Amino acid sequence: MSDRMAKLIFWVGTLSSLALFLALTFDTHRNFDALTHADRIDERVVAGKRAFERHNCNDCHTILGFGGYYAPDLTRVYTRVGDETIRSRIERPEVVLAASYRKMPQQHVPPAEIVAMIAFFRWTSEIENGDWPPHDSEVRWKSSTRRLLAGAVMSPGAALVNQENCLACHALGDAGERTGPRLEYIGARRSPQYVAEYLADPQRFTPGTSMPGYGQLPEPQRRALAEFVATLASSRRETP
Repeated sequence: MSDRMAKLIFWVGTLSSLALFLALTFDTHRNFDALTHADRIDERVVAGKRAFERHNCNDCHTILGFGGYYAPDLTRVYTRVGDETIRSRIERPEVVLAASYRKMPQQHVPPAEIVAMIAFFRWTSEIENGDWPPHDSEVRWKSSTRRLLAGAVMSPGAALVNQENCLACHALGDAGERTGPRLEYIGARRSPQYVAEYLADPQRFTPGTSMPGYGQLPEPQRRALAEFVATLASSRRETP
């Protein structure tokens, strides 16, 4: 290859890459308000962001690519664990996270600021950022759940989820609410034994939680429900 051809390939490749980068950058800025759902930013979201910064949450947590890596990423924490879990972890971290190897300080955050921070986390969870971070991908959770439910007759555990109205607080696939953690998230991080024991007495594991106990369910039914939740995980990564 001649020097002239090598330089031509270099300059064509460089300029083409630069033009593509500039075009994509322009397109992102042009659609920035739509991608971030800027119309949903209200006083509570702004107050929540300020509270997040005031309490230095970024020292341990990452959000939208910024912050520390000691504690879990908060970009999609609302999608992952829901309203109630966020509230309890901010209000009583020394109790809720007592069994975790990672510790969170008690900052005595006022109730109004907790409500605002939840609104802020809900907004960040809805930002269209290319489905990042991938381990909190709602698209992946929903697709794996659809495949599971479409390929089999409803199992006893799935029937119990419906019977006990679990989706009044938890999300599953495209259905449910976000008061508590998404069932796919639980299945990826907790063993069937842990889930079955938690169902019998939630207060033993998370004092102050609003989740009712299901001690009235026979142990085989709690086990069946727990085993169904475990099957929802596209990958397993148990946490202490």
